[in-house]
Amino acid sequence: MKGSFVEEFIKAFMLIFVAEMGDKTQILAMAFATRYAVKKVLLGIFIGALLNHGLAVLLGSYLSRLIPVDTLQIIAGFALIGFSLWTLQAEDENDEKHDDMSKLGPVVTVALAFFIGELGDKTQLTAITMAADAKAPIAILAGTALGMVVTGGLGIFVGRKLGDRLPDLAIKLIASVVFLFFGITKLYNSLPGRFLKPQYMVLFAAFLITMLVILSKPVIAKLRSGHETAFRRASRELYDYYNRVSHDMDCICLGEENCGRCEGSNCLVGYTKFLVRSCIDGDISRLQIPLKSEPAQKPFSRGQALHSLILTLDLIKDDPNNSKYRYANEIRKSMEKILFGKCIDRIDDWEEYKKTMMEADETIAAALSAEDH
Repeated sequence: MKGSFVEEFIKAFMLIFVAEMGDKTQILAMAFATRYAVKKVLLGIFIGALLNHGLAVLLGSYLSRLIPVDTLQIIAGFALIGFSLWTLQAEDENDEKHDDMSKLGPVVTVALAFFIGELGDKTQLTAITMAADAKAPIAILAGTALGMVVTGGLGIFVGRKLGDRLPDLAIKLIASVVFLFFGITKLYNSLPGRFLKPQYMVLFAAFLITMLVILSKPVIAKLRSGHETAFRRASRELYDYYNRVSHDMDCICLGEENCGRCEGSNCLVGYTKFLVRSCIDGDISRLQIPLKSEPAQKPFSRGQALHSLILTLDLIKDDPNNSKYRYANEIRKSMEKILFGKCIDRIDDWEEYKKTMMEADETIAAALSAEDH
């Protein structure tokens, strides 16, 4: 039983891990990590996956009592091959919106988002398929839930560290091949011998190859045309913004040789540097320090501070009060305080905000005007 548990756990983990690489799970994880502490996001993913896949395992275990094991094995084999083809299909790239749930707190919000988002998805169906003939259903539940957490965590890490250098096609192909391998193996071991004759195997192989070619063509065409997937776009935006602002902060701060002893986060520039670094590291829980109320008193690079503010405004301009820009707005307010000694707490009217900024600085006025054209 012990060997069966470990084997089924590893298999479940592997299938979910490769299935969710580049999937909406990673997009959601990256989006939530811009609002909440990474630890809370991962805990929410784990709870959501546990509940979602728990239902799947219960259903799969119930099916095993109604349908003979040999039949379940064959159904599972065809299902895994179906998931292989499903994986190659383009994901829905519409933005996920969960703002209505955000009042429930980070862990509950993320858990609900993942529980609802995975209902009827291939990962839940995969869990049902594996649990139907599993000797240790709890191993399937543990493996699939952990697979979701690790994939989500990897998505957050990759989005922040690698930016847009993500092999979308390779990820999809690897996931598809893994599903295909397990599906074919299960069918080979489960189908009666009369169905494993060479002529049948050749026809089945021809069918699979044809389907793989047909489903791969749109993906390859999009990649060749420079089309960005939602995962690539989300990771690129996170990577570019936080790292460009971080570079600016290193230049905004002129060092101890120009402004004396470093006061760390007690200095407004130092506080903003700490704020940006916390966003990059994903340790948002550290951002409980209130925004400094006094303007920057020490020397700083005004040009770099203006550049950071403009970068931030460019990021949030289309929907400045979207909760996913919560920490970008904190960076914006810090930059405004550094530059002007005061900040605008909330941007309710973009045109009014532009007018205020244009009155404050001609450089910002020119940049905002250029953005509109």
